[in-house]
Amino acid sequence: MSTQPVPMRPFHARLRGAWNACHDAGRRAARLALDIALPTQCIACREPVAGEGLCPACWAKLSFIAPPYCARLGIPFVYDPGPGLLSMEAIASPPAYQRARAAVRYDEIAGTLVQALKYQDRTDLAPAMGRWMARAGAELLDGADALIPVPLHWKRGWSRRYNQSAALANVIGREADIPVRTDLLRRTRATHQQVGLSRTERARNVQGAFAVATDERAAVAGRRLVLVDDVLTSGATVDACARALLRAKAASVDVLVFARVVEAFRPPI
Repeated sequence: MSTQPVPMRPFHARLRGAWNACHDAGRRAARLALDIALPTQCIACREPVAGEGLCPACWAKLSFIAPPYCARLGIPFVYDPGPGLLSMEAIASPPAYQRARAAVRYDEIAGTLVQALKYQDRTDLAPAMGRWMARAGAELLDGADALIPVPLHWKRGWSRRYNQSAALANVIGREADIPVRTDLLRRTRATHQQVGLSRTERARNVQGAFAVATDERAAVAGRRLVLVDDVLTSGATVDACARALLRAKAASVDVLVFARVVEAFRPPI
C-alpha cells in the first residue's frame, strides 16, 4: 500500500507564516516590556490599575441609569411615578424615534471615557462600554432587526480612522446577536461640531444631513431598527437619523447610547 507524500506549502507561504509568528511574538514582548515600564493607568484619574479601564474609585463614581425613568426618553426620575409615565420633555417635544435608553449619565467620568474612545484611539474601552449599553437597552434589542451606528461624514471618518459609534454597535451586536448595518444610513453632508450649539442650532445643523440610499430602502422598510451613538445631548442628531429611516418606511426606530445628558430634576407628568 503506497502512501502519498504530504505536499509542502510554497516557500513564500512558509516564509510569511514564520514572519507573522515572529511579528506576533515581538509585539507581545513589546507589550510586556511596556506594561512593566509603564503600569496601566485608570483612564479617568491616571492612578495605576491592575487591568484596563477604571480604578475602583472612578468606577464607583459612574452613574448608571436604571428605572424609574421616562418610558419614551429614558430620562431618570428621582422617584417612581408608576409604569409608563412620561417626562415633560417627551410630552412637550416628542422625538421621531420611539424610545431612547442610555447606560450612564453624562458626567466627568463618563465624559472622560467618551472622549478617550472618540479622540484618543482608546478602542479597548468599547467592549466594556458596549456591554453596559447592551444591558441598558435590553428591551430595545429584543426583536430588533438591525443596529445602525450613527454615521460619520467620510471626511471626519478619514481623520479619525474609525467610527466610535460603530465600535460600540459591534460589541452590542455580538452580545445580542443582532446584525450591524453600516451601509443603510449615510451622512450626506459634513456638519459642524454640535458642541457649543444651542438646541435650535443643533437641530438646524443636522437637518437633512442623513439619508437612506435608494438601493437600500428595501432593507429598511418594515424593519425594527436601533440607532447606536456614544452620547445623547439634545437628541438632534439621532432624531435626524430616525427621520431619514422612517422616511424609508422603517417600522420603528429606537436609540441606544452610552451616556445621556440629564438636566436638573423636572417632575414627570
